Amino acid sequence: MKIDRKNIFKRYTWLSEKKRPFIISNDYDGLICASFLSHHLNWNLVGYYDYNSIWLSKEAKKNKKDIIWVDLNILPKNGKSIGGHIVSIKGEVPVGFKTSCNANILAKVSSEDFNNKYPFSTLLLLLWLFNVQYKKDDIGKLFLLHSDNTWMKVQKYSKNISTWKNILDDYNWNQLFSNIDSIEYESKIDQYLYPKLIQIGASSKFGKLSSKYLNIKSRECKFNPDWDTDIILKLFDLFGYHLGWTPPKLPIISECINGKRYKISLDHIKKIGLNEFIKKNKIFSYAITSTTNINYTLFNSYHSNVKKT
Repeated sequence: MKIDRKNIFKRYTWLSEKKRPFIISNDYDGLICASFLSHHLNWNLVGYYDYNSIWLSKEAKKNKKDIIWVDLNILPKNGKSIGGHIVSIKGEVPVGFKTSCNANILAKVSSEDFNNKYPFSTLLLLLWLFNVQYKKDDIGKLFLLHSDNTWMKVQKYSKNISTWKNILDDYNWNQLFSNIDSIEYESKIDQYLYPKLIQIGASSKFGKLSSKYLNIKSRECKFNPDWDTDIILKLFDLFGYHLGWTPPKLPIISECINGKRYKISLDHIKKIGLNEFIKKNKIFSYAITSTTNINYTLFNSYHSNVKKT
């Protein structure tokens, strides 16, 4: 199948609106999406979410019905999000996701098709949606493809990558992915990108993947909005310098709401039904993270009657 951009913009009209307030995931992927959206759509960053806590500015609380959740999945019916996690089981899509632009929902990929899931980052979904081409083979490309370790996935999952290049047609993927499957590209990562990220504190842990030639372990960056403002600003500056994207204005956080994150087996969910499980537990967000488990978040401040399951 192929996904048509025009149909997406008709279905999710908010995607083309300017100056929308938005909240991002608390990691590198969320920050580079924030830079893109600030520069190309003039959207306003108003908070952060790490699947345990939500950091909100006064603007976020004032415009809570208009917020777009970026690189995230949230279930409230008024919520709108854009991302690429699997959220469907046996084709069952909860009502709360009907307003969300999710690559796997668009391609009808469920937990049963886990190995065929969307392999790129939310940033690349945005690049495709708005047909923003990046034609340079430079340091900027390293920053783009570091998002969600896309470059390693291009090396490792070539069959699925080819499938999704076809699904998300009418984009010059071959140019963007050129020379990734090479020692030369890995050397650039090893000698420039990773040392730069480590230098500014934007490498908090190793990821699960390793590169094809030099066996480089993937690196991830998660930040805490309470005390990592310097890391956020340094990354925005790097994106601005190498990609030419105007850095977002940092939100002034006025409140942090704490929730609790849980893990449960998919088999348990299948027995009672996804929608029934969500309704019973009043789940705020979730993602299917493997072939066997689902992670989900509750906010007891909103649902005081919810108990741990």
